[in-house]
Amino acid sequence: MRKTPKSLRLHIGLFGRTNVGKSSFLNMISSQDVAITSSLPGTTTDVVEKTMEFLPLGPVVFLDTGGLDDSSALSKLRIKKTKKIFDTSDIFVLIIESNVWGQYEDFVLNESVQRKLPCIVVINKIDIVYPGDDFIQAIQEKIKNIVLCSSIDKMNRDSYMEALKKELIDVCPEDFFRPLPLVADLLPAGGTAVLMIPIDLEAPKGRLILPQVQVLRDILDNDAAAVVVKEREYRHILDNLKKLPDICICDSQVVLKMVADTPKDVKCTTFSIVFSRYKGDLIEMVRGVAAIERLKTGDKVLIAEACSHHPIGEDIGRVKIPRWLRQYTGMDLVIDVCSGHDYPENLKDYKLIIHCGGCMITRRQMLFRIQHAKKAGVSITNYGICISFLQGVLERVLSPFPAAGDLYKKEILEVRRSLKNDYGVE
Repeated sequence: MRKTPKSLRLHIGLFGRTNVGKSSFLNMISSQDVAITSSLPGTTTDVVEKTMEFLPLGPVVFLDTGGLDDSSALSKLRIKKTKKIFDTSDIFVLIIESNVWGQYEDFVLNESVQRKLPCIVVINKIDIVYPGDDFIQAIQEKIKNIVLCSSIDKMNRDSYMEALKKELIDVCPEDFFRPLPLVADLLPAGGTAVLMIPIDLEAPKGRLILPQVQVLRDILDNDAAAVVVKEREYRHILDNLKKLPDICICDSQVVLKMVADTPKDVKCTTFSIVFSRYKGDLIEMVRGVAAIERLKTGDKVLIAEACSHHPIGEDIGRVKIPRWLRQYTGMDLVIDVCSGHDYPENLKDYKLIIHCGGCMITRRQMLFRIQHAKKAGVSITNYGICISFLQGVLERVLSPFPAAGDLYKKEILEVRRSLKNDYGVE
């Protein structure tokens, strides 16, 4: 990976009223004209993203949003997009002017409190009006992290930047500095993992897809070894290893091949299931898959993808999973697909959400989607868990995660017992 993907970057949202200098602030941070600036209110019509290395924090994404008090003809649409960034951000930066605080500022601060996210207040335009001591003290009673700056004052940029970095480091979530392991805790130092990676039409030419690269890097970073092989050579490699591997991981589409060829005393799973734990909530996703047993004709199922790739041929989300679902249930299901940043606000119409592994979004975004589903009373699972369930091998591929495996056996037993009582079927 030449560049850190956005899903692995710290997301910092810039919020505030129109004309407080959010775009000028972003330009000052990046030392370039990333966002258009103007004295006209509502100049920022869409969210502007700037990815950069912001040392000593590392890779970040700054998100410049439209003003919350926008009163233009398109204000509702702009504010709706701005509010979506609340769910994307890891840190809120609230930009204000000296001696101005009201309902919009309280709204942003309350959103950060509700989400248990850190917030930094930047008092901008101090070259025009310097804030009074009483105003600063009043802000400090609400929030302790404050930066004073003038985003157009190039002479003092370095001092403003140092003040901002100090506050960002102070509030930065601990999990950004110490991210969760992907698979490092599943095999010992000096251990071996075998990765079964099919090379199909959707595999990028000359490269591996992001989840495979991340798992490979995680293994190497933790002093273990990885053997990478296509599905046809998998059994041959296992037979020729002097010692059985500690774990085997495959693409979900070849999970039956892996399970059939893997010795029963070797743990095995899929990349998608690994990402279900890494990016979201494996337990909740495993619990959600039992909803497949309850699906009836006419029920709506949402296939949710975090990326917006161009589907080709036998696309996993649009073709294969819907086909396997209908074959398994024998039901005529209504299946919708959303992709990229799109995620329906009203989920109550759906009986089940099947989400991708989420490699292109942050863990916070994935957890928000899971919570949104739970709030709507909709079961949610992911591609790898769903496919393994439909293929009848989910219990086997949960072998590295005993708590999830125990939950699955309990949940599926209860659902099937309930169905037997309701319909008198096995």
